[in-house]
Amino acid sequence: MQHKQCSKHFWIMPKLSIVKIGGAVIEKEEALDAFLANFAALKGPKILVHGGGKKASLWAEKLGIPIKIKEGRRITDAQTLELISGIYAGQVNKTIVAKLQAMNCNALGLSGADGNAILAKKRSVTPIDFGFVGDVQAVNTSFLSELIDRGQVPVCCAITHDGKGQLLNTNADTIAAELGKGFALQHKTSIYYCFELPGVLLDIADEQSIIPHLNVSTYEQLKADKKITAGMIPKLDNAFDALNAGVHKVGIGSTQMITPNATYTSITLQ
Repeated sequence: MQHKQCSKHFWIMPKLSIVKIGGAVIEKEEALDAFLANFAALKGPKILVHGGGKKASLWAEKLGIPIKIKEGRRITDAQTLELISGIYAGQVNKTIVAKLQAMNCNALGLSGADGNAILAKKRSVTPIDFGFVGDVQAVNTSFLSELIDRGQVPVCCAITHDGKGQLLNTNADTIAAELGKGFALQHKTSIYYCFELPGVLLDIADEQSIIPHLNVSTYEQLKADKKITAGMIPKLDNAFDALNAGVHKVGIGSTQMITPNATYTSITLQ
């Protein structure tokens, strides 16, 4: 993507929106359609990242495949990887792409293996063997930029590869953060973590208790006071990691957060 020249010596950094959508929303067709309509209407270059963990768990139950969880994280054995690859990179990804095409948004569905978009390394088996789980090593920003420059919208699922023929299950929140970090030097990048709640809540039982701004010191205090739930901690860790790497803006909120004047939690370093 070319930078726009604003004077003889200065360049305007182009904007890029990276939007991650959570699995609970993907399950509900009406909620997904409403979100995708908002995403299609979002101006400027953009990338959509999605998981599909809840849908994968439903299919695992239907097929009698045991769901193995350790410390709140899915163990991805060979059988589970086969299932989630089909769900994430297949059914979920292509359904989202088809719906966006119907909304005149020229989407292109990708796994990390397509175009070598996202390269990962299988996580070490110590201290816990999570199986075929990948940690992102590199993001192919050149390839993704070529797609964006042609007016296409990459839709990235939570499946990466190791460059040696092995697919890997990779956390979608982490993929969004790594994409943001990869583009941060060339783009004024914003990351939006959209899920079923209106933001980071002070009281998980009260959706009105949104924390409008959350910085590092407040986050650490809330964790110490056990006010931040375990499921939110990895998402927030990814958010702060992205900001530390130069991402311009990170927000966490509902599927409405990418619309004008929406309420959500703004994540900042200070």
